[in-house]
Amino acid sequence: MAVNKNIKIMIVDDYATMLRILRNLLKQLEFGNVDDASDGEDALRKLKTNGPYDLIISDWNMQPMTGIEFLKQVRADDKMKHIPFIMITAESKAENVVAAKQAGVSNYIVKPFNAETLKMKMTSVLGPL
Repeated sequence: MAVNKNIKIMIVDDYATMLRILRNLLKQLEFGNVDDASDGEDALRKLKTNGPYDLIISDWNMQPMTGIEFLKQVRADDKMKHIPFIMITAESKAENVVAAKQAGVSNYIVKPFNAETLKMKMTSVLGPL
């Protein structure tokens, strides 16, 4: 059974252009229920007040709270720890992938990427789109 296209998705990136790109890629995949945050702290606040969310897609490199710190906060919270979490980064270093896996990431995308890559990663954590 295909994933409901109305699921609530949180995208997190401190670069406004990347948020716009992500929102457009999700729109291409027919997902329109998208909220965004400019960093991990902003995202945590929104997750707690506007939740529940069905998927988090977050950049790694952000300030003041990085994506990996944000992931650890999400996984430490009983109300949010079940949410599939896809990490996006420009870094493809093996130790970063390992650190993200150890922190509980559901999947990982290395920039640059396209709608097809995003769809593949989303399918791996949510099921058929």
